[in-house]
Amino acid sequence: VAVETDKAVVEVPSPYSGRTAAQHGKPGDIVPIGQKLAEFDDGATQQQDRGTVVGTMPVLDTRGNESDQRERVSGARVKAIPAVRALARKLGVDLIAVDPTGPDGMITADDVKRYASALADVPAEPLHGVRRAMANKMQQAHAEIVPASIHDEADVESWIDKGDVTVRLVRAIVAGTRASPVLNAWYDSQAMTLRIVRNVDLGIAINTEDGLFVAVMRNVETRDDADLRDGLNLLKKDVEARAIPLEEMRGATVTLSNYGVFGVGSRANLVVVPPQVAIVGAGTIRPRIVAHNGAPAVRRTLPLSLTFDHRVATGAEAARFLKAMIDSLEGKAKA
Repeated sequence: VAVETDKAVVEVPSPYSGRTAAQHGKPGDIVPIGQKLAEFDDGATQQQDRGTVVGTMPVLDTRGNESDQRERVSGARVKAIPAVRALARKLGVDLIAVDPTGPDGMITADDVKRYASALADVPAEPLHGVRRAMANKMQQAHAEIVPASIHDEADVESWIDKGDVTVRLVRAIVAGTRASPVLNAWYDSQAMTLRIVRNVDLGIAINTEDGLFVAVMRNVETRDDADLRDGLNLLKKDVEARAIPLEEMRGATVTLSNYGVFGVGSRANLVVVPPQVAIVGAGTIRPRIVAHNGAPAVRRTLPLSLTFDHRVATGAEAARFLKAMIDSLEGKAKA
């Protein structure tokens, strides 16, 4: 059987030879960890418990329904009387998505019925694999992170025709982490502990038809330009083939989202994924009229955005990080 996890398609061999006696999932089903997947009959005269399950066997918490779980995770406050909540469960409506029309933001039964009627016209398809993982990550980030963003731009006219933009961005991020190490870190919100990481393991956001992957390039601060380019090419190739090892999707200390490659986008308020503290965004390089050597000039500039977790880093620390990036990209300092 082929099982699609968050980031990869994994071939799972049969643990027994013989006949499949029962299947507990159809192709395309989302199977919870710990649930039976298949049962086998090896033809033995004495019936044995021969089966296999998905993943490990944690203690499953069956308290509450899925909608209630989403309400707790997101931190949203939904106002509805028990009868309306029961109606929502019966109709399969997530109360968080319902616009309330009752007094003081109360969701009414008519609100639930109206939303359920609208849903009936649009068939729902469950999220799978990468997109499901992304939804969970974004929900976690929204619930935990206190984001703040600052924006600026770098004049890249002097090298843009012969430079590797992504490699130069990697170099600039290294310069930023040296100027402000607190942004290259992991924060544990439960223990309220901060771990500033010495090496820079850079998460690279890679877009595919299946969804967004964030692959990790290790120790970018020690690698030369050729090695960085080779590493970027290999990561992209492995991601597109869905062949990237799981360990290469974990442990980023800071992330780069080069959304400018799509030809649109200047500034962005990006999403910091815990336990990271910061994410850098690079927009589309365009010519602009700027002051150069004391006179107006048309120069190509690279928009930059830095979103950081304000629970951990100050605005001044973020500004130092972004200033160091700009100095590196403009050739005023070495990474």
